[in-house]
Amino acid sequence: MSGTTRIATQRLAADAAAIAKAARVLGAGGLVAFPTETVYGLGADATDPAAVARLFAAKARPKFNPLIAHVVDAAAAKRLGTFSTAAERLAAKFWPGALTLVVPARGDCAVCELARAGLATIALRVPAHAVAQELLAAVGKPVAAPSANRSGHVSPTTAEHVLADLSGAIDLVLDGGPTPLGLESTIVDCTGEPPRLLRLGGIARAEIERALGGPLADASSSATPAAPGMLASHYAPRTRLRLDVAEVRPGEALLTFGGARPKSAERAVRVLDLSAKGDLVQAAANLYAHLRALDAAGAEAIAIAPIPHEGLGEAINDRLKRAAAPRSREIPPPLGGG
Repeated sequence: MSGTTRIATQRLAADAAAIAKAARVLGAGGLVAFPTETVYGLGADATDPAAVARLFAAKARPKFNPLIAHVVDAAAAKRLGTFSTAAERLAAKFWPGALTLVVPARGDCAVCELARAGLATIALRVPAHAVAQELLAAVGKPVAAPSANRSGHVSPTTAEHVLADLSGAIDLVLDGGPTPLGLESTIVDCTGEPPRLLRLGGIARAEIERALGGPLADASSSATPAAPGMLASHYAPRTRLRLDVAEVRPGEALLTFGGARPKSAERAVRVLDLSAKGDLVQAAANLYAHLRALDAAGAEAIAIAPIPHEGLGEAINDRLKRAAAPRSREIPPPLGGG
């Protein structure tokens, strides 16, 4: 299960028997991809440094990028981290759900230092997806679960996306169908006052600020991130992106929203609309699948029509900006199809 040794990756429908098998695989140090309400996660036993090392190798992920520990409920989270009043309030409001909280790690925190990237903090989430909940209950340990894709590539929202990137590198994929939200969790750092928004995601900034009764502080991208998704270049297809286009150039594919048709849209080699009815929730759910489809179109570039910045549109634009950013290294090719 090293980064260079191919293994036979199983794909199983996420029924009770498959979930029980997945729990055994995780308990033995294996790697299991599973659905959450956000995207598919690649799970490893967060208490096992060897399993976490295999996860990093499978994703070709920079080891300075910390992982989110997924747990079954808030009580399990509080055995791993120390919760401030703000963290308690957010956990009570949004868990289970698409919110990750960064809190100080307890002195007896069971999550290994490799998963925490050597930081004194820990990123914690209680997912709402039924399959994830059943798997975490069966494992009985925190599960480190970044998105189940090659590092820096477009996040996976179906089992097919996972296999396209990681077939031959992981043990098992639990197929629970398309993920309902399709956008990663929002990450909030609760180690100081006011809490800081580290990553935009499936819960809008305004919802969190209402729950806190005040504004969040912002955190900029970093070369040594405090949480996943903070690298300036991330979530990227191999095809170059052009944002907020007014005109489509010859040979480009087009990603649009709300039926918008930039000038010369007929030039596009392929056109996909995130939401023809202008629904930002639907757009978030479609974002990664549409980027993957347009990446496979053989276009010179992907032209992105303007998308509103309110609500989930803020997170969608954040992902597109990172996907379009100059890359410090090439995105590695998938290990195999399937």
